Amino acid sequence: MSRGAGLARAPPLPGDAAGRTGTLGAHRARGRIVSQPRSDRPEMPEGYGVPETDDGMLTWAAVEERLVESLQYWMATTRPDGRPHVVPRWGVWVDGGLYYDGAPTTRHVRNLAGRSDCVLHLEDGWQAVIVEGTASPADPPGLELGGRISAEMRRKYGERGYEPEPDAWEGEAAGGLVRFSPTKAMAWFDFPGDVTRFRF
Repeated sequence: MSRGAGLARAPPLPGDAAGRTGTLGAHRARGRIVSQPRSDRPEMPEGYGVPETDDGMLTWAAVEERLVESLQYWMATTRPDGRPHVVPRWGVWVDGGLYYDGAPTTRHVRNLAGRSDCVLHLEDGWQAVIVEGTASPADPPGLELGGRISAEMRRKYGERGYEPEPDAWEGEAAGGLVRFSPTKAMAWFDFPGDVTRFRF
């Protein structure tokens, strides 16, 4: 099973506490500015009962908390012949994206080399978080980011025996680090009342 990296989200900047805005907002993550998505209701058949107003919509902060704390991330990619491929990953969410390990020889990463589009889904189907985006091999993170990646992976997966060092993704013997960046998301914790679409 693949493993990844990241750190918890920092609080939003003042004026963006709800994480919901008509234009892109931002929050600070360890000194970095991370864009906040626009949010609205998704288009669904009338019988689904999706509200017409934004009352009760989820905030991105609430959704991102699930992304930070999840232990398993189902990732869907496309094979060269167009067939789908799905695999669970270990990973951690940091600075607005998911970092995870993926050797270049795995089917998943070979699929990404041909087409970087992919979809991330958390385990829970009742309280669902679905994120569309792209993924590709990450540059060596350096010891500062590598240290945060290492600390968060130890927090989440240390009991499973995965405790990488801060320099695990540096040098010739480095493990394969992949970053997933979101472009669109949909989530609900109490469908249909709070179903919300996010666009980055």
